[in-house]
Amino acid sequence: MIFIVIILIAALIIIPGVRIINQYERGVVQRLGRFRKILDPGLHVIIPYIDTMRSVDVRTTPMDVPKQEVITKDNVTVNVDAVVYFRVIDAKKAVFETTNYAYATSTFAQTALRDVTGNFDLDELLSKRDEISSQIKEIVDAQTDKWGIDIESVKLQNIELPSDMKRAMAKQAEAERERRAAIISAEGEKASAAAVAEAAELLAKTPGGLNIRTLQTLEKISTDPSQKTVILLPTDLAGGLKNLFK
Repeated sequence: MIFIVIILIAALIIIPGVRIINQYERGVVQRLGRFRKILDPGLHVIIPYIDTMRSVDVRTTPMDVPKQEVITKDNVTVNVDAVVYFRVIDAKKAVFETTNYAYATSTFAQTALRDVTGNFDLDELLSKRDEISSQIKEIVDAQTDKWGIDIESVKLQNIELPSDMKRAMAKQAEAERERRAAIISAEGEKASAAAVAEAAELLAKTPGGLNIRTLQTLEKISTDPSQKTVILLPTDLAGGLKNLFK
């Protein structure tokens, strides 16, 4: 009977102190309010009522940065949001250096997002996303390092422009397309004119070339069912008239 009582008392003391740490977690143990040790994954026993443990997830965690209203360097108001991927690399610092490391990382990322994007023009903000993301990552990583947090990546997601700015950019893009179309058309006409001039020069130098070209033109006309009247004059007659009027 006494043995059973001893076993029950031991069970009541030991069972509350049993802790299971998952593979993706670390356990931060405090004894009487002071840091004791870090527990690795597995089964552990701590002293009940004296020791306390807090589990810390060490997996990569994605965190949305809420939409921020930013005024760019060229005074355009845009809304920008992002996503931050971070991971706890020091569970002790994550617990003791800040009350809530996830919230602290989020708020500092919001501040860094506004500061960095405000130093770029709108065109740069739209075309240099990777560069801006890298700058935000460096700033946030430097601050969160003392909290035991590693910033793995920062990605800008949506950049929302005012409606009037969208319309202006659409008109600008349309005007640019029209300008390119006009340039391409002019270049085509220029190349065509050069080819015609080269062909005319070649026909003038070739004996009988103009006559052959005339026959080809007549052949094309004859296949057209529309009614046409063609008057042919000898080329010698044209040359004689030219000499007559000189």
